[in-house]
Amino acid sequence: MISSINQQEANKLPSSLPRHVAIIMDGNGRWATNRGKLRIFGHQVGVKSVRRAVSFAVSHHFAALTLYAFSSENWKRPSQEVSGLMELFVHALDSEVKNLHKHNVRLCIIGDIGRFGVRLQERIRHSEKLTRNNDGLTLNIAANYGGRWDIIQGVRKLATQVQKGILSPDQINEDALYQYICMNELDPVDLVIRTGGEHRISNFLLWQIAYAELFFTDVLWPDFNDTVFKSALNAFAQRERRFGGIYT
Repeated sequence: MISSINQQEANKLPSSLPRHVAIIMDGNGRWATNRGKLRIFGHQVGVKSVRRAVSFAVSHHFAALTLYAFSSENWKRPSQEVSGLMELFVHALDSEVKNLHKHNVRLCIIGDIGRFGVRLQERIRHSEKLTRNNDGLTLNIAANYGGRWDIIQGVRKLATQVQKGILSPDQINEDALYQYICMNELDPVDLVIRTGGEHRISNFLLWQIAYAELFFTDVLWPDFNDTVFKSALNAFAQRERRFGGIYT
């Protein structure tokens, strides 16, 4: 799953790289439909693009890579496609986690996993436990995740603290809420990449991408490769990040 990249290729990248990249992996279904295949076929091929993206992130020493695998709204899709996605998720965990562990990748699943079947929940717990102490790339897979859900579950936890008398309402601020938001232990997201041609964030990491740079490409996810990844990184390097300040 993890492959190295030669020095010549690495030299084509800008010197300023993001530490945390998040990707909305869009276009699997359309890729398959364009080829007269069932949509699940596109998701299966898309797993290869996940491998490429993870390999790229490891090779270039990213701190974190976050992939939007299944949103809380994706349950609205046809039941056959959802069932196929769940089976694909189980298979991917079984087939990939040992290789991730071998390459010092820490795997984290973010989202409300309680809606998944028992078998998938067990695979998730096993995979996270196996890689828990790895200190290389942190690979976050957003599954049954929504940015609004993330914020709401954080607010509920804060409300519980207030109810127990641990916090007072006037102690609630951004820092307090941030402690209960997914991925609070990681660097903020620097760059969001969305494949598939759509120009929206689709309820993805609403809190964490507040000052992230956005890169949109028409490339469908199964065709995502190192060349597209490098294009996103080069575009990122040309941005002047002001974080609410003024141009220098």
